[in-house]
Amino acid sequence: MAPDSSPLVDLKTLDRDGLAAFVAEQGWPSFRAKQLFGWLYGKGATHFEAITVLPKAMREQLAAVACIGTIEEVQRQVATDGTVKLLYALSTGRRVESVLIPDFDEATGKAKRLTVCVSSQVGCAMGCHFCATGLMGFHQNLSPGEIHDQVYHLNTLALERFGKGVTNVVFMGMGAPLQNYRNVVAATRLLTDPIGLILSSKRITISTVGLARRIRTLADDIAAGTAPPVRLAISLHAPTDGQRSAIMPVNRSEKTDLAALKDAVQHYTRTTGQRVTYEYCVFAARNDQPEAARNLARVARWAPSKVNLIMYNPVEGTAFTSTDEAALNRFIRVLVDEGVRVTVRRSRGQDIDAACGQLAVLDG
Repeated sequence: MAPDSSPLVDLKTLDRDGLAAFVAEQGWPSFRAKQLFGWLYGKGATHFEAITVLPKAMREQLAAVACIGTIEEVQRQVATDGTVKLLYALSTGRRVESVLIPDFDEATGKAKRLTVCVSSQVGCAMGCHFCATGLMGFHQNLSPGEIHDQVYHLNTLALERFGKGVTNVVFMGMGAPLQNYRNVVAATRLLTDPIGLILSSKRITISTVGLARRIRTLADDIAAGTAPPVRLAISLHAPTDGQRSAIMPVNRSEKTDLAALKDAVQHYTRTTGQRVTYEYCVFAARNDQPEAARNLARVARWAPSKVNLIMYNPVEGTAFTSTDEAALNRFIRVLVDEGVRVTVRRSRGQDIDAACGQLAVLDG
């Protein structure tokens, strides 16, 4: 009989149900699926010999039919503010970046919050004119395991550097998360699993440029219990269709313009009971005028929400610059007077191109 030439099953592409089906195919007791899950996603096993809870014969059988997909760290950069950016190689040879952002307590100097900015795609198809990732174009979706492993690796790094594990995860790295919907939701299940990293779903935020249909789907899946109740952030960046379409091509369709986004956001907040966050990069002479702030306030009143103003980080090849402090303060004052809850996010990791909108790889 000719040897079996079937490709190996990558166990890091399987969730609990997938592992259960795989274990059943091998003719093993069902409890082995839970053991495999815990070792893959809780202990970070990268080869079968490390899974010592399995008998040697089972490990040998696994090696014959399966593999454990891994991402490999190829570069590490540390910013002056403590932000760490990692560059990973995927099994396809493409590369992706993710970032660990520490928030320090001023009194003690210790990290009080550790956020991972995770990537969900290599590149991005959305083409936002101000974003380095968008300039790359789209190359590849990441699997649930590849998304999970970014967080797992940076959690290990956080424990080593700061003596504390990751507290928050934001899907604000490379890619448009809701374009890779199935894998992103699967990754959130892995991250929140009680025998995985056990992260709180309340501390996981998925960002979107405004894919209205996917926002509605996420709301319905959260309500049905098939997706963890994660938080939602909308990358808005302009408060009118004219302004937004000029810098974000996604807004040029009636399926994803502000009217569609309004309906989707209202559905999300009604269905989940959660508010949304509007992310708004403040660009000099483009969207930082008082009139833009008043229009932004009208958007913020669509549904329970808050606004997160982001100081823009320079991206080579674009004509966008950050607003100055005086214009920012005027903008904030208008929002406050309009009753909008507003926060300001300052640049982190800018000196290593790890800040918002700066993630990109040349060979992706």
